[in-house]
Amino acid sequence: MSSINKYNPLCTADPHSDTDWDTAGLLYHALNFFFQRKFGVKVRKLSLDAGFLCPNRDGTSGQGGCIFCDPESFSPSRRLKLPSLTAQIEEGIRHLSPRKEPGKYLAYFQPATNTYAPTERLRQAYEEPLAHPRIVGLAIGTRPDCVSKPVLDLLEEISRKTFLVVEYGLQSIHDRSLRWMNRGHRAAAFFDAFDRTRRRGIHVGAHVILGLPGESPEDMIATARELAGLELHSVKLHNLYAVKNTPLAEMVENGEISLPTFDEHVRRAADFLEHLPPRVVIDRLSGDAPPQYLVGPAWCRDKTAVRRAVEAEFRKRGTKQGSRFENRV
Repeated sequence: MSSINKYNPLCTADPHSDTDWDTAGLLYHALNFFFQRKFGVKVRKLSLDAGFLCPNRDGTSGQGGCIFCDPESFSPSRRLKLPSLTAQIEEGIRHLSPRKEPGKYLAYFQPATNTYAPTERLRQAYEEPLAHPRIVGLAIGTRPDCVSKPVLDLLEEISRKTFLVVEYGLQSIHDRSLRWMNRGHRAAAFFDAFDRTRRRGIHVGAHVILGLPGESPEDMIATARELAGLELHSVKLHNLYAVKNTPLAEMVENGEISLPTFDEHVRRAADFLEHLPPRVVIDRLSGDAPPQYLVGPAWCRDKTAVRRAVEAEFRKRGTKQGSRFENRV
């Protein structure tokens, strides 16, 4: 396979493009496997909070944010409220490796919208972690309606000197679901942002929520099939879960909607992964929140159980990631 990226001749192709995760005994392309293969050491994502805002909260795109969103519940860095990114890195390393284990970290700008600021402020935020000796790259979580040309210019510049993945919150390809969650943009915004970002040679990840009200198994598979046709770096799966002080929590408590069961999510996750290309990295299989924030479901706190159950589902079916992928190129 060529080492030249078809979008950007100066950007080498994805190191997982001819992956061998299945020969390593895995049933899906796990993030830990990708990190070990790329960096040669154990790498963990370390959440950082640069204090950015969200256009779906300040009135630019909407008010109140997505119905499931409480920024503090999603990010340990936002809960700690440490004064600088460097201080957050040091505290994160102490928390993730209390025994001072060797390894490296990917600085993950997680809460809020991490391309929603003047470019000089973004530059300062992105460059500070890269000065730390144990940081090997960046993951930037953001909305697909918040990537202007100047921001993409900056991201492209950074991608040429370090590993970078930009993670866009898609959640679903179905606009009715995006309206229900008060997302503040349509699915077309994701596909536009993907194309403009990937053409710069920048790795792109997508966040997806499984179990949205009104979405059938076929609807969720339709999202998987649309993503399968893109040159995505990674996908992060979330189960629908509710945290306190959100409209979603009120809906759950009032009996307006039911949250997915453990077995439902396991089946949906396996269905989804079967339709993704083998090269796509699976960043996570489920989401959760700290117990002091979580309304439900309680099972999502045990990610190990979710992982084992998804693997068991694959074994029962005799399938794995990519088993039902249709290459439409």
